[in-house]
Amino acid sequence: MNTAILNTVEFPKLGLEFEFDSIAFSIGNIHIAWYGILIAAGILLAMAFGISQCKRFGIIADKLMNAALGGVIGGIVGARLYYVIFSWDNYKDDLMSIFHTWEGGMAIYGGLIGGLGVGLLVAKLCKIRIRPALDVASMGFLIGQCIGRWGNFINVEAFGGNTDLPWGMTSPTITAYLREHMSELGELGMNIDPSAPVHPCFLYESLWCALGFLLLFLYRKHRKFDGEIFLMYSVWYGAGRFVIEGLRTDSLLIGTIRVSQLLAGLVVVAGVILWIVIRSRIRTRHDPEYLKLYVNTEAYQQELADYEAKLRKSKDKSGKKKKSGKGSEDNGVEVVDLGSFSGEETVSEPVDDGTRVAGEEPPAENTAEESKADGQESEGTE
Repeated sequence: MNTAILNTVEFPKLGLEFEFDSIAFSIGNIHIAWYGILIAAGILLAMAFGISQCKRFGIIADKLMNAALGGVIGGIVGARLYYVIFSWDNYKDDLMSIFHTWEGGMAIYGGLIGGLGVGLLVAKLCKIRIRPALDVASMGFLIGQCIGRWGNFINVEAFGGNTDLPWGMTSPTITAYLREHMSELGELGMNIDPSAPVHPCFLYESLWCALGFLLLFLYRKHRKFDGEIFLMYSVWYGAGRFVIEGLRTDSLLIGTIRVSQLLAGLVVVAGVILWIVIRSRIRTRHDPEYLKLYVNTEAYQQELADYEAKLRKSKDKSGKKKKSGKGSEDNGVEVVDLGSFSGEETVSEPVDDGTRVAGEEPPAENTAEESKADGQESEGTE
């Protein structure tokens, strides 16, 4: 059975053309799509980066891993649910297709909502400081989004309206989609020529996330309060998404309102207001202890010391168990009479081990004279 799904994408003004199979490889009847591989790669790199930043932000790496794994699960579920809810007409007649995530259909904002919800719950249970964790997570989000967007390129999705820019792209898949949805796009005020190049919106968002990561990475040393990086991420990504979403031809809609564009705008406004209010309070209070970075507090030093002590204690216990187990092969090993397995009867002779039953007289010891007498008597016996 041939499962190849060949996609062709062309950038006419750049003289570039790509043809690729959306399926990376197959193991029996299991088909691994490039879309899933790229999403997984983004997640793994984001987690690796997060671990590398734990000490700088005052977070225990092991605890962060628990929250990150929970966030990944919540993010995948949230991203799919968000997309399905706002594209219900595409799934209501075939409910099993809801689980076909390899075909695309993952909404970033749904992933952020689900990932943050579950991740924060696990962080609370693991007693992780929420605001520093959000700072680390937000930079990880940008890594994951930057890489994951290339899954849209493989699936030929997340593209915009027509453009004369040098990097405009086209594809038979794009042409067919635009012809099918011309009337709907016209209601949004988009005059579409299905055969003309379109905006590569996936590329815009990938580059925007890459630039945002670089800026936040450089700024992390200058943050004034825990949670500031997260607020800056929210504003940065929201602003970019607001603009890019306005170009797209496959937006999730409520009537004629682009859902993600509306949400992005609200996030930007809320993020800017919170950032201004908090920075103003820090400046006017003139109190070095107000909203002090957790990594610089005695509480973090105590938490770190307790954690390291716990690790040493666990290591010592493990070492003692290993040491006691080594060289103890002869201890507690029962000696088994092999005769009992061969069917032969064995007669055991009593062995004098120096013990006696209570009340029993000890055997008399022969003196040298008695032994001699016995020897003479035995010589005359036939």
